Amino acid sequence: MQSMNEATRSFIKKNLEADVRQLALQGGRDNGVDLPLALRQIAGRQVARRKLPTWAALDEIVYPVSLSLEQCSSEQTACYKADVCHRLLASHSQPLTLIDLTGGFGVDFTMMSKVFQRAIHVEHNVDLQAIAASNFMTMGCRVETFCADGVDFLNRFEHHASVIFLDPARRNEHGGRTYGIADCTPNVLDIKEQLLSKADFVMLKLSPMLDWRKAVHDLGESFVREVHIVSVQNECKELLVIMQACNEKELKLFCVNDRVVWEVPAIVTASPFWREGESMPTFLYEPNASIMKAGCFSELAAAYGLQQLAPNSHLFVADSLIADFPGRSFQISAISSMNKKELKTTLHDVRQANVTVRNFPLSVAELRKRLRLADGGTDYIFATTLADDRHVLFLCRKITL
Repeated sequence: MQSMNEATRSFIKKNLEADVRQLALQGGRDNGVDLPLALRQIAGRQVARRKLPTWAALDEIVYPVSLSLEQCSSEQTACYKADVCHRLLASHSQPLTLIDLTGGFGVDFTMMSKVFQRAIHVEHNVDLQAIAASNFMTMGCRVETFCADGVDFLNRFEHHASVIFLDPARRNEHGGRTYGIADCTPNVLDIKEQLLSKADFVMLKLSPMLDWRKAVHDLGESFVREVHIVSVQNECKELLVIMQACNEKELKLFCVNDRVVWEVPAIVTASPFWREGESMPTFLYEPNASIMKAGCFSELAAAYGLQQLAPNSHLFVADSLIADFPGRSFQISAISSMNKKELKTTLHDVRQANVTVRNFPLSVAELRKRLRLADGGTDYIFATTLADDRHVLFLCRKITL
């Protein structure tokens, strides 16, 4: 890890709000300033302010190259992992040990380590491991850190861990993104038995692009205890899989968005569909990104007493307001077909609206052009297809609880 002189520290402090690209164009105008290092720290602090507030609040934190910072978890998702560990280990009385075999910058590790008596961080990149070690000291974390290959460390580790955590690298040797479990480094499928033999639980952080059912199948249904689909601000960020060697419990699925955690019930009965001609429903519900990713729509409808609009529309209606619905809630003002006369009546005083299309033949831009509506405002229009294949528009107002 590069040392930082006083001139570089002063430059960083003076330019924390500056545009990094503009600073780079200025070149080395200030004598004694290590400009590449300074730019990296300024850019890192700016990213940390929105992604890692605890890190950003400490002046002595050192930031790695942008790729490592881009790939690390947010503080919010790291705290969620710590909560999962706390729940899994609540009944354990013996000393608790965490091993992070793919430690990286150490965001997940830092938050999770608070749950354990002993925490071991393993990172194979010399510079990144040194940066993480320095930051652990700055943050007062009593942890152990090793510069080593994670699989080699696992082979040498002779004790038993409470939790082994892995976030396999999702880039190939050419820098291209990979998503499949077998295409990541390390390949967890190759070391699965070894991992399970050395830990009570194995926690894997996988790509949100993966189908969670395929991930369970590939890892082995008898070993997967929990799956967590984690979103932040309604954007799916990661797939967490909890494995256990002797798993005698049924698989649990959790859909997470910010502070809202919904455990999917074991209900697979088909839910009823709302059909045009029935009394107009009062409320429309749009599931959050994690539930959309999970695809557990019948379970959602059954759990909250909702009617689906169609098998592929993924929108729900009801006559009652559901305060704890895991997603967005809207009050329905009107429902219209695509008939020109009916549209004109329904939208006669609407000049702008937030438009969403679900299972609908037109794009948002195409529909907005046809309806001659500007973007924004307090009105929301959901264009979708009902179970009988009719295209309809729901005019709504968003409910904020």
